[in-house]
Amino acid sequence: MPPASSSTLSVSAPAPPKPLHLRRPLIAAAAAALAALLLLAAAYATWRVDSPPAALLARPAAPARFYSFDLVREYPHDPDAFTQGLLYGGNDTLFESTGLYHRSSVRKVELPTGKVLDHHQMDGDMFGEGLTLLRDRLFQVTWLKNDGFIYDRHNFTKRKSFTHKMRDGWGLATDGKVLFGSDGSSKLYQMDPKSFKVMKMVTVKYQDNEVPNINELEYIDGEVWANVWQTDCIARISPEDGQVLSWIFLHELRRNLWNSGNTNIDVLNGIAWDEGNHRLFVTGKLWPKLYEIKIRPVVGPADGSVEKLCPKASLYR
Repeated sequence: MPPASSSTLSVSAPAPPKPLHLRRPLIAAAAAALAALLLLAAAYATWRVDSPPAALLARPAAPARFYSFDLVREYPHDPDAFTQGLLYGGNDTLFESTGLYHRSSVRKVELPTGKVLDHHQMDGDMFGEGLTLLRDRLFQVTWLKNDGFIYDRHNFTKRKSFTHKMRDGWGLATDGKVLFGSDGSSKLYQMDPKSFKVMKMVTVKYQDNEVPNINELEYIDGEVWANVWQTDCIARISPEDGQVLSWIFLHELRRNLWNSGNTNIDVLNGIAWDEGNHRLFVTGKLWPKLYEIKIRPVVGPADGSVEKLCPKASLYR
């Protein structure tokens, strides 16, 4: 993608069931009423065996719709890195794809220090975009092209190219079987990692409205998490139907950087998930910091539109 140009919900408890009032039966119909009650009791007992209330109580609660965050730790990040793709590489390392013409790269980064451990400089006419790791291969797409590259994670000089069928190359992620891709629209693709054939495509929606500018992607616990370009929000998306399950609001991160004098920063972009240790990392384009955060549910507007929840983020002045 190009460079960037609480209300409280009140939930009412369900009304208690109305007491059942039995009319005094007529003496003439007493025997018939007693028989009917016995039949009902038998049916009710059968229902309880087949559908015990304990099973209903054991159902997990519905996930929250809105999340904020708690800051766990901050790390150094290269302020010249125009972050387009980010992922956790194990052993306190990250893999990162950076953009901009003549500045695009693929790199391996030491998490605690931000030091670049390995680096591949891309050709000047290439604009690096999304990046993901499937086994020992790094997949990268490029902006305004259908071209991509596959790198050996241990040796960036070992690489080959591929062609995909998305309209454009923005974000990439994987569940270990398929590649998820975004092209800057509201489409979320699923591609075969060998043929790059589009196996499935869904439209990302929230409250029946399309969510455009789906950007950098990460697959986390059965969901696709996506930066929404030019906003400070992450959308948690169902890959099955494209519905946005919930939103994560990260407005404070960029605002605090700006207020600290980092006026050259661009938008929030970059999500990395350490599955083994359940650590979540986020950063942005030209950000001098990378953050480890924990998300926490918050209350929010029940009927907020995407535009209200995640307005386009102008640079803070």
